[in-house]
Amino acid sequence: MSEFIGRRRELEALENAYQSSRSCLIPIYGRRRVGKSELILHFMKDKPGVYFLGKKAPAGLQIREFLEEAALALQEPLLANQAANRWKDALTAVSRSQNSDRKLILVFDEVQWTASSSPELLSELQEMWDRQWQDSGRIFLILCGSLVGFMEKEVLGRRSPLFGRRTAQILLQPFGFREAAEFHPGYSLPDKAKAYFICGGIPLYLKFFSDKESIPINIFSQLLQEHAPLFREPDFLLREELREVEKYYAVLLAVATGNSSAQSISKVSGIESRSLHYYLQQLVALRYVQRRYPLTGKRPAARSVRFSLEDPLLKFWFRFIYPNTSYLPYMGPELALQHRILPGLESYFGLCFERLCREALPYLYRREGVTPPFEIGEYWSRDAQIDVVGLREDGWTDLGECKWGQVRSAVKLERQLEARVRSYPNPRNATIGRRIFVQGKIPRRTSKDYRWHGLEDLYRE
Repeated sequence: MSEFIGRRRELEALENAYQSSRSCLIPIYGRRRVGKSELILHFMKDKPGVYFLGKKAPAGLQIREFLEEAALALQEPLLANQAANRWKDALTAVSRSQNSDRKLILVFDEVQWTASSSPELLSELQEMWDRQWQDSGRIFLILCGSLVGFMEKEVLGRRSPLFGRRTAQILLQPFGFREAAEFHPGYSLPDKAKAYFICGGIPLYLKFFSDKESIPINIFSQLLQEHAPLFREPDFLLREELREVEKYYAVLLAVATGNSSAQSISKVSGIESRSLHYYLQQLVALRYVQRRYPLTGKRPAARSVRFSLEDPLLKFWFRFIYPNTSYLPYMGPELALQHRILPGLESYFGLCFERLCREALPYLYRREGVTPPFEIGEYWSRDAQIDVVGLREDGWTDLGECKWGQVRSAVKLERQLEARVRSYPNPRNATIGRRIFVQGKIPRRTSKDYRWHGLEDLYRE
């Protein structure tokens, strides 16, 4: 699939900044594989600019490569032979070669690697910005990075030489379920949802899944075979971001297999409670794990916290692939799929469907004309588990039940939700709305007191 999908708001923001009369300095950051480079390159089409991809290499080699890239991109051959021992010299030469009335785009992608070889780079960019570029109205500087901690501290943070100079910033998030569906136009809605449950909103992962093949075949070809593109992807991600990877593996495996409290994670992973807090904190900061509380409108108790694996590929990998790494070489991917994955797949999708329904509720509110602020989550206690909670500031709370499998009795499902509604504490004394989310068609005989939503309802605009 070669066409560019989504990112309409981000492209509009970049284009508006480019058309403005002032110079721009825009950091773009987000996790690996989220599509930052593709967004930038798509934006740069038909515009004068230099795109430089940072790497782990000596500073002199990177400066030379930057000048060679600039010579090609700007059709200024003399730049390739420009004498430059510092980034300041190279940047000055490139900006002086600008011979167009349009802004010159300068992109430092994976800037953290360039800065590690040239610690002075950010200070020299600051000097160039302050003394030459800011008031010229002719420079569009993009600093892009996939190490979120580096970007937030070294580029955006108060101690950064560039602090206070950005004209905008983009934290690029994974696609939501609706945009993710655009990657697989040939799939049915249930299969679009299943692809999202496995790949999440990461463009590269979605592109690996082909809508010409079934979901199980895609799992077999893209995740189970030793040389498949996603077979070791989670391992690469974690080793790039973290140290002591083995302990993080233990934590993620515990969470992926249903252990959500700190106490149970500590017991299963073998990591003492005092140390566990650090590992969980790092995973939460990377947005791989989410810290959750039961949503009631009342301040939750600390003991109510749960942890969930929020990155879909990591969640699937630690649930189905990593525990079977010994089984795979011995029995092969065909038997692993048949005996270790398929039997538990639909129940796994059922859990993922709950998350999709929570993600979809704001779209339903917008369609229904709900304008007050709201918060989306879930609720649990010893007595009840409520899949979807929509806490609105107009004195209304929606409680929802999610059913991925076949609905055999609408009445039974409504009664089940009603029993859970009675267990909800409702400390605000809000009016309770009742919603039921299903994968298939909505049954004909349903009560008017319940709003039913099928996948078609969730995916349509």
